[in-house]
Amino acid sequence: MRSDALRCCARMKATRATLASLAILLAAAQTIPVSRTNPPEQSDPQAPATITRLLRGACYDCHSNQTRWPWYSAIAPVSWMVSHHVTEARRRLNFSEWADYTSDPDTASHKLAEIADQVASGRMAPWYYRVMHPEARLSGAERQALIRWARASSASLRSSENQ
Repeated sequence: MRSDALRCCARMKATRATLASLAILLAAAQTIPVSRTNPPEQSDPQAPATITRLLRGACYDCHSNQTRWPWYSAIAPVSWMVSHHVTEARRRLNFSEWADYTSDPDTASHKLAEIADQVASGRMAPWYYRVMHPEARLSGAERQALIRWARASSASLRSSENQ
């Protein structure tokens, strides 16, 4: 009986030590700086007001320089993941730098076609983003409107380039 009590006490001490170590690691992780910036905007795509509203609600937090950084983006290790995700998303498509794409109509057309494909396939907005951001949960009609706009705009750029 006494040995059971000693084993239980040893397990409790080990559990406390483990929890204390985890708390110290988590506290130390908060000292690692994370970039949460919103650089100046250059331009936005030209789109009807309904499309602009959809893009701003479902896409701009990651794909623009207008990121609304949520509270959890300040807490490591989640902050590292959010910062990395936004950096990568901006690298792939940044609505705030749309003029960089329109200077080459082929690039802009490709970006618009990719937007249509990503939205049509359901890859955008990602499920893990939609869980925390209800404004990114587009209805079927909203998704179709966004897809139609992106495809029509892409086709328009391609046809004007061929003239």
